[in-house]
Amino acid sequence: MIVKYLKNLLSIKKFNYSQAGQDLFAYELFGKNGTYIDIGSGMPKLYSNTYLLEVDYGWKGFGIEYNLERKKDWSSCPERKNRIYWTDALNFNYQKALKENKITANIDFLSCDIEPQENTFLALKKVINENIKPKLITFEHDRYKEKKDYDILAREFLLPKGYKIGIENVYSGFKKNKIFETWFVREDINFASREYKNWVEKKEKFFNFL
Repeated sequence: MIVKYLKNLLSIKKFNYSQAGQDLFAYELFGKNGTYIDIGSGMPKLYSNTYLLEVDYGWKGFGIEYNLERKKDWSSCPERKNRIYWTDALNFNYQKALKENKITANIDFLSCDIEPQENTFLALKKVINENIKPKLITFEHDRYKEKKDYDILAREFLLPKGYKIGIENVYSGFKKNKIFETWFVREDINFASREYKNWVEKKEKFFNFL
């Protein structure tokens, strides 16, 4: 029992930046020098799905954040050099931004997490409908608290468009009853669908703990 507790504790500590290991999953799939779009960038480091990828692994991409109060946090994080757009993700020209940042539409990673969850779903649809084809999409639906099931809506939208479930029932920390994300991968990505708890348990060699 104590060993299991320590394993859980250390696995949480290993998520130094992202909330549930989204950045580690992206790195597992694509390695160094990937590309991303981060919708709802939030803080530059804390709970960031892209800090590790950009700073440690040379990924290129851009973020979108609507909360202007975050600007001071980003200005105090000089190691983050990829562009962030301070604007509304629902009225954003993604294709134009790709050209500005010299990134193709065949991006590796789309992180989609804004408030409310309806807007997260609308932003996801906007990106896909602009003919951008992320290989990995981490989609926050907050199923544990939302009355509307945006997880189901995302599945109904993405699966006919060449996506499959990568990792489902994603939770944060010890809160296994608070399912808040589903991670989708393109059908051409060689990854078999699995539960989040099983993915975490098999990361021992990746995390280098116990």
